[in-house]
Amino acid sequence: MNLRKRLIGLFTQSKKTLSRGFTLIELVVVIGILAVLLAIVLIAINPGRQFKQANDTKRRSDVNALLNAIHQYSADNKGALPGGITTTAKNIASGATGADICSDISPTFISALPIVPSAGSDAVTDCTSYDTHYQVVVDGAGRVTVSAPDTELASPDVAITR
Repeated sequence: MNLRKRLIGLFTQSKKTLSRGFTLIELVVVIGILAVLLAIVLIAINPGRQFKQANDTKRRSDVNALLNAIHQYSADNKGALPGGITTTAKNIASGATGADICSDISPTFISALPIVPSAGSDAVTDCTSYDTHYQVVVDGAGRVTVSAPDTELASPDVAITR
């Protein structure tokens, strides 16, 4: 009889040991709750939108820096604008089709010409062949507008006129 009680005791003890852990349903419920919380956090943070906002902020900063450099050049040259700026909007780029202002304003008024974030590099340091993808135009009243077309979130495009 003593042996029988011991065997029954071992069986009930092993059964109790098994009931101390999590069941499969409990684990599935916890994983489901964690998945829902993670989805909510990702929607709230939205890293793709954050990167687009950062790129548009860089565009605003670059447009302002380019416009400041153009006006500093103009102030030092008795109101004359750099040679490539016309009444037709052109990319700030080298060549006949672009507004080639690099050698006029860089490095005296701006250390290097900024390039839009999606173009790959950060800035132009060599004025022989470049394209910043920013545009510049002067109106009939002599007001200069520098713009960044093709922004990611900003609507309308980023543009500053002075």
